[in-house]
Amino acid sequence: MGTKRHRITILFLLTVTAVMITVKARGEYSSPEQCDLFTGTWVVDESYPLYKPATCPFIEREFRCEANGRPDLIYTHYRWKPLSCNLLRFNGEDFLERMRGKSIMFVGDSLSRNQWQSMTCLLHSALPNSNYTVARVGDVSIFTFTEYEVKVMLDRNVYLVDVVREDIGRVLKLDSIEGSKLWNGVDMLIFNTWHWWYRRGPTQPWDYIEVGGEVMKDMDRMKAFERALITWAAWVDANIDPTKVRVFFQGISPSHYNGTLWNEPTAKSCIREKTPVPGSTYPGGLPPAVGVLKSVLSTIKKPVTLLDITTLSLLRKDGHPSIYGLFGLKGMDCSHWCLSGVPDFWNEILYNLI
Repeated sequence: MGTKRHRITILFLLTVTAVMITVKARGEYSSPEQCDLFTGTWVVDESYPLYKPATCPFIEREFRCEANGRPDLIYTHYRWKPLSCNLLRFNGEDFLERMRGKSIMFVGDSLSRNQWQSMTCLLHSALPNSNYTVARVGDVSIFTFTEYEVKVMLDRNVYLVDVVREDIGRVLKLDSIEGSKLWNGVDMLIFNTWHWWYRRGPTQPWDYIEVGGEVMKDMDRMKAFERALITWAAWVDANIDPTKVRVFFQGISPSHYNGTLWNEPTAKSCIREKTPVPGSTYPGGLPPAVGVLKSVLSTIKKPVTLLDITTLSLLRKDGHPSIYGLFGLKGMDCSHWCLSGVPDFWNEILYNLI
């Protein structure tokens, strides 16, 4: 009897060892605690992209770089490779099965729209014959996979806090977050805000700032950004039930308008950039907004996962539309991202985390 048990134990240990070796050989990622997903490098992988832009009907013109005439396509064949493991390849069918009957909402500015459209393309390309509906209600776009009853939504909310029209004009209220009513009942929330905080002139969508009961014409924009994040963080702590809702923050998506930051002093923009910055560190360092964001996130009592996409995106100076965006030769877009492209890996990381 003892010999039989001994044999069973040995067989079990051998089986477990074989499974562990197989998983290691495949380079599969199994747990966020086992790997830093955000430190790595970009490698060429001809099996990417995961979808062809021409077959995805949801991409807006400003992200359709290939259709807008971009001649080089090598930027679509890079894969993000963490230093200590591999990401599981995005599996749209598995993602939808895991999210069956649930809702996902991206909340933020046009970088959230970039990621939202990437997600709809990733899922649609995985199941091109699966029925879907697209609708817009107010500021919320709703993409529904009817077979799985999964909603993938976008709430256009560039500051997260409120902008209210009053007698004196449009007021950015750093302590008010009434727009959060749209977030109630959503199973997964992915937030983002940053790119609009330094807007001035005609594109600035407010006339005054109100904070702590005081109305002023302007204030330090980084402090305003921080105060808005504090208001949002308080909302998370007061309203999120972590047993029902998962909360992510997209992180700070960078721009590329100054070549000295990636050791190309003659480059004044991202135009004609065809390859990523080599290695895993960005010469110009991180934007100051990253430190502010991480500081506020550290104060939240409820679990919030940071999609810390700043460094991996900083390395992709080649991934922007440049003159192949919304305004063509008249514009220079080094802030948004071509699709297919970098936001697909934000979503691949999201997939690995869930």
